[in-house]
Order: sequence, then C-alpha cells, then structure tokens
Amino acid sequence: MKLDHVDRHLLDVVQTDFPICTEPYKVISEIIGISEQEVLNRLERLMQQDVIRRLGGVFDSRKLGYKGTLCAIKVPPERMDEVAQVVNSYIGITHNYLRDHEYNMWFTILAQSPAKVEQILNEIKEQTGIDDIINLPSQRFFKVLVNFKVRKTEE
Repeated sequence: MKLDHVDRHLLDVVQTDFPICTEPYKVISEIIGISEQEVLNRLERLMQQDVIRRLGGVFDSRKLGYKGTLCAIKVPPERMDEVAQVVNSYIGITHNYLRDHEYNMWFTILAQSPAKVEQILNEIKEQTGIDDIINLPSQRFFKVLVNFKVRKTEE
C-alpha cells in the first residue's frame, strides 16, 4: 500500500500534534492544507487499511486511580480460542498475547482497584475452569512513547 505525501503528513499530525478543541479535524485540515472532509475520508481509509489501528486519547490510568497488573495463564492448546474469548470479554483487559511458554497466554488488566482485579481473575477462573493464573501487579511504571515519523523531510 502506498502512502502519498498528504497521508504521511496527516499521520505525523495525528500522532504528535492532535488538536484538543471542539473541531480538531478542521484544525488538522488547516495544518495540512486539505478540506476537513478530506481529512475524515483519509483517516477512515487509513483505518480500513489497518494503517491506523486506533485513534483516540491515552490517559494516565494511575492518575485516575486505576490499578494495572500483568497476568499469565496456562491454557490447553485446544482451548486457546475459547479462553481468549472469555478473557477478552472484559473491558479492563487491555492486551492479550500468546507466548511460547508453559504459561502460554499473557494479558493485562486495568481496573479501579486491586479488589476489582481479583474479581475479574476469579470470574475468568470460574468461566474457564483454569485456576493456574499468575497475577503480577505493577511495581514500577515504565511508559515508552513511540511516534513513527512517516513524512519525508523534503515533503
């Protein structure tokens, strides 16, 4: 898939300079030099093509009082899809990955309290019948900010 210079400029702006205002797409259109409707059309196309997986705010969950934890569970290979459906049904599950390890499914939970995390884990155990889940609560916070510069310097 080819990105033209306008797509590249748009991707740079939405990653690093997304305007916080009542008409952000209008502001973006003025920055890039295309119509607001063209901004919306291009973003929709880029999302349909999976160039953009998500467009939205990122909040500091700790400042909002949430607790995060990393969990690992031993899932029989033949039950992988079934267990993933149960795990992913919880709104607080932010990531879910398969690993080549004895504990082969790893996921993160973000919840309002440690008690809510435990409630979710207990429900997952109950629904799946799998009791062997490791809960690894966050001790220190590391956040890596990643922005992909997609516009060439001459554009």
